Formats: sequence, structure tokens, C-alpha cells
Amino acid sequence: MSAAIRAARRAKQWALVAARAADRLLQEARKRVESEDRRRRLKQTLRKTGRVLMVAGRAALVAAVAAGIGEARAALRGRSLPR
Repeated sequence: MSAAIRAARRAKQWALVAARAADRLLQEARKRVESEDRRRRLKQTLRKTGRVLMVAGRAALVAAVAAGIGEARAALRGRSLPR
């Protein structure tokens, strides 16, 4: 076997090793990007949920105040509201 063939085979082996290593690095990079993206989406969802809960809380307060005002008016007029 000539030295050129041995050198070519050895170069091919190292090229395959390098390709596998590059593939592993690429998979790890993709995994990191996916986890960062997932984390960003989760934070965004939590922010939206927080806003919805704040709005619902405000609406509940407004409804309670309106009910209290209505009850007070009804009491002043001497009648009760239907329950």
C-alpha cells in the first residue's frame, strides 16, 4: 500500500471525526437556542397572565363598588335589591 493511500485514509478518518464533533456542537447549539426560546415564551406568557389577572382584579373591584353603591341607594330608599 502506498503512502499516499494511507495518508488519504487517515485524512478521511479525521474528517469523519471532525464532522461528528461539528454535528454534536451544532445539536448543542440548537438545544440552547430552543431552551432560550422556550424560556422567553414562558416569560411572555406569564406577563400576559399577570396583565389579565390585574384587569380581572380591577373589574372585580369595580363590580364590588358598584354593588355596594347600589345596595346603599336601595337601603336609603327603603327597599332591598333582588338577590
